[in-house]
Amino acid sequence: MATEQSFVDYVAEVAGLGSRLTHKKMFGEFALYLDGKVVAFACDNSLYIKPSKAVAALAPDLPQGPPYPGAKDYPIADELLDDPQLLRRLIEDTAALMPLPKPKKLKA
Repeated sequence: MATEQSFVDYVAEVAGLGSRLTHKKMFGEFALYLDGKVVAFACDNSLYIKPSKAVAALAPDLPQGPPYPGAKDYPIADELLDDPQLLRRLIEDTAALMPLPKPKKLKA
């Protein structure tokens, strides 16, 4: 089942990060970026946060599951949609731990 755009819009609204939180559609699902860094995925209308020390510190009891077939388990942050401050902090702290994306090579 593909994720609905309205779900991604809702996640962005709840997180309250404005234009810093962007998304890109991929294979019917979405990658969410904070300041250009991938921090989460929206798959099957659920929010999967990238595993990191931020999750272990802020939300260690989140359920785990694969965002798509064949993927490793990710923390599922759907319950944090009811706690905007914690969701925002988790996204910001996760972004702080993620590397910058590699620059794209220019085609010759």
